[in-house]
Amino acid sequence: MQRLFLAAVAATLVAGCQTIDPYTGEEKTASATKGAAIGAGAGVLLGILTGDDSKERRKRALILGGAGALAGGAVGNYMDQQEAELRRQLSGTGVSVTRVGEEIILNMPGNVTFETDSSDLKAGFFGVLDSVALVAQKFDKTVVEVTGHTDSTGSAEYNQALSERRAATVATYLVNRGVDQQRILAFGRGQTQPVADNSTAEGRALNRRVEIRLSPITG
Repeated sequence: MQRLFLAAVAATLVAGCQTIDPYTGEEKTASATKGAAIGAGAGVLLGILTGDDSKERRKRALILGGAGALAGGAVGNYMDQQEAELRRQLSGTGVSVTRVGEEIILNMPGNVTFETDSSDLKAGFFGVLDSVALVAQKFDKTVVEVTGHTDSTGSAEYNQALSERRAATVATYLVNRGVDQQRILAFGRGQTQPVADNSTAEGRALNRRVEIRLSPITG
């Protein structure tokens, strides 16, 4: 899918910049245009995968790929409906649903998601992610950002790698349940963004979490 999208971007740029060879009279693509097309395709790929503004780049890539975008008052209503559906689906699961502006944050604590020091999903977490996947498929003008977090036990390097594996596990599960992988971003933040005191068992439990942030694709 990604390769086809990149090829389409490059083809569009090339098609719009043809020249006539003065010696043969045949239509051809200028060398500079070829270079620009290759560079643009590479830029789309890098925008999807990296960068501090990778979420906004992903949204732009999805719009260019034909996903469409929300505008004006439609955004608020769309997110209201999505929030209500998530609250209904996730009621009683231990997952909190928080609305921040036009974004929705799902906070999935460690006792719901993973065993200690593991990136293997708990069996009881499957149903939670199934519900998230159902809503994500229904509301398909949404980018799904998955972020893994840990407590401060162990080295920073180890915790960073663990958080990345956990985020990747959740993202992969959602893709396997039918959510378009182009809509998903996955990050690990290790121990760098605690929400509670790491000096207590209760605080560490709160910090071992996965967050899923849902944001609308807007034009």
